Amino acid sequence: MATTQGISESRVPSPGAGTGEGERRKRADARRNRELLIEAARTVFSAQGAGAPMEAIAKQAGVGVGTLYRHFPNRLDLVEAVYESDVQELAATAQRVVAELEPGPAVDAFFDAFVRYAQTKQALLGELQQSFEKHPDLRSRCREQIESSFDMVIERAKQAGAIRNDISGADVMQLTAPVCTNSSVSAEQSKRLIGMILDGLRAGATQPSAL
Repeated sequence: MATTQGISESRVPSPGAGTGEGERRKRADARRNRELLIEAARTVFSAQGAGAPMEAIAKQAGVGVGTLYRHFPNRLDLVEAVYESDVQELAATAQRVVAELEPGPAVDAFFDAFVRYAQTKQALLGELQQSFEKHPDLRSRCREQIESSFDMVIERAKQAGAIRNDISGADVMQLTAPVCTNSSVSAEQSKRLIGMILDGLRAGATQPSAL
C-alpha cells in the first residue's frame, strides 16, 4: 500500500505546475493577436479610411471584437499602434538597406519604403492629429526615428559620392514628406515628384552612375 500510495502521490502535479508554461503561451497568443490586429487595421484603414468599423478590423484579423477592444480600448489607441508600427518598420528598412545594398540603390529602396509609410499615414492624418495633440511625445519620438533613418541612408550615400553632398537627411525629409502626405497629390503624381527629388539628389554627385 505504501508503495502504491507513493506512486500515486508522485503522479499528482504539484500546485502551480505548468502555470509558467501556460502564462507564456497566453502572452504569446496575446502578442500574436495584437500583431494581427495592427496588420488588419493597416489594411482596412488604407482601403476604407480611419473611420472604418472596428468590427471590420476584427473580422480582417480573424478575432472577435472583444479581443480587439481588450488590446485597443478605443480607435485612437489602434491608430497610434498602426502608426508606431509603420515608423518602426521604416526604421528597420533603413537599417536593412544600408546593410544589404550599395549606397545608391539603398536610397531608392528607402524612398520606396517611405512612400508606402506615407500612404498609410495619409489615411490616418485626422486621427493622428488628435493623437499628437494628446500625446506630443508620440510625434517627437516618431519624428526622431524617421529623421535618423533619413540621416542613415543619406549620409552614407553622400560619403560614397552617390548623391550631392550639400544636403542633409533632415533636408530630404522636409522635401519628401509633404509630397507623400498631401491628400491632393495622387499616387501617380507622387511617384513622378519623388522621381524629380531623386534626380535632384543625383545632380552634383561625384559618382553620377551610383544611383
